[in-house]
Amino acid sequence: MSAATLALLAAAGILAVGTLALRLAGVVLSARISPSERVQEVLDTGVTVLFCALIATAALVEAQEFVGWARPIGVAVGGVLAWRRAPFVVVVVAAAATAALLRLIGVP
Repeated sequence: MSAATLALLAAAGILAVGTLALRLAGVVLSARISPSERVQEVLDTGVTVLFCALIATAALVEAQEFVGWARPIGVAVGGVLAWRRAPFVVVVVAAAATAALLRLIGVP
């Protein structure tokens, strides 16, 4: 086994232990610390913003280029259905079907 492989395995092991430690710390601290309502609101807003940014980058950009209109429109359809509290399966199938149909008729 080469030195590069050992270094990669060591890095993966360290990351795994660190991830497990962070998850365990969250469980232990949540039982001992209760955040204020303001902190909870900020955390909830942060999660929402992070999730929206993830959706936007995944829906609009691939290989540093615009992906075309079919995918963003499909994601928008899924977003509207999720907002209207449709079942998750319906949201996913409707979003994928919308994007597929748009690509079928020639929308990039």
